[in-house]
Amino acid sequence: MSITTRRGDDGSTDLLFGKRISKDAPRMEAIGSVDELNAALGLVRAEADGETEEVIDGLQALLVGLMGELAVVPEDAERYAQSDYPSIGDEEVERVEQLGREIESAGVKFEGWARPGANGNRAGACLDMARTVCRRVERRVLELGEEVSNTAIPLFLNRLSDLLWLLARRTEGDS
Repeated sequence: MSITTRRGDDGSTDLLFGKRISKDAPRMEAIGSVDELNAALGLVRAEADGETEEVIDGLQALLVGLMGELAVVPEDAERYAQSDYPSIGDEEVERVEQLGREIESAGVKFEGWARPGANGNRAGACLDMARTVCRRVERRVLELGEEVSNTAIPLFLNRLSDLLWLLARRTEGDS
């Protein structure tokens, strides 16, 4: 199967379970923003040390699942929940929050405003870029309102942006 199908030439795209929507629909804006966040984390991964790279790998896996979950219209939510597809839940929210607590307990502190890239650390600047994209993802998901029935998703995104901020500070050596 070719990636070029021409099915999207009319301005629509596929969701899971055979549904199609306009490429400029709010749901697609949210999915595209998650995809952009995943790509931004790829930049981090290419620049990061082993420990941060491992964290990023796990986060990227969760984001792929999140894109799939957002690609389900409300009437198919139960079908998705009964599938083997990955889902963001309380466990994923707690995992991201725990990673943040571990970084804080290791002594990462910061006062004032961060100035991404100010110390010449590319990985830290990439983490800050990913953080800002994550905040946009959170806003786009919140705009969908009740179309996203999984209440763990906004919590996950909020914790994730906090974690990315902490990772950036750790990477830049702030403490």
